[in-house]
Amino acid sequence: MDEQALLEQAIAFHGHYCPGLTIGFRAACIGLRALGVARAADEELVAIAETDACGVDAVQVLTGCTVGKGNLILRDWGKQAFSFGRRDDGRMVRVALRYGALQRDDEGTLPEDERRRLSLERLQTMPDEALFDVQWVDAPLPGPARLFRTVRCEGCGEGVMEARVRLRDGQPLCPACYGPEYTRRAP
Repeated sequence: MDEQALLEQAIAFHGHYCPGLTIGFRAACIGLRALGVARAADEELVAIAETDACGVDAVQVLTGCTVGKGNLILRDWGKQAFSFGRRDDGRMVRVALRYGALQRDDEGTLPEDERRRLSLERLQTMPDEALFDVQWVDAPLPGPARLFRTVRCEGCGEGVMEARVRLRDGQPLCPACYGPEYTRRAP
């Protein structure tokens, strides 16, 4: 499938076209080309997103990596950076938006819609090497998704993955019942 068709799929999945989606789209294209692979059918690829922003949707569409399959890892560090890895050979490449690559001297004086239009235009036309830093990463890839037994939370009565259970006075509790965020009681 050509890149334009993939971009249209990413836009349809995300709901609109925006600079963030374009960053993720271009980063995923670079990563897949560097690894010499296409979209994953299952868990053979891993994507690590250092953001929770729009670009993650493009990464999902292009790579086939998803949170549900366990091969899309979200690390919200507030960076427009994505790593892509192959489980068969362990190679991983990181693609990060260069700091300041999209800034213009006149940006502060332009209306918001004009700034957005110009950002999209620059994102579409800038060469990869001017927009992104690309480097091979020597780090272990996350393993395939694991299945865990479900146990009953003694606080709310709901099932919870055993690996997420916390014990209080020997009683299994889900993180929500255990944690300080809020508490729940079984009816």
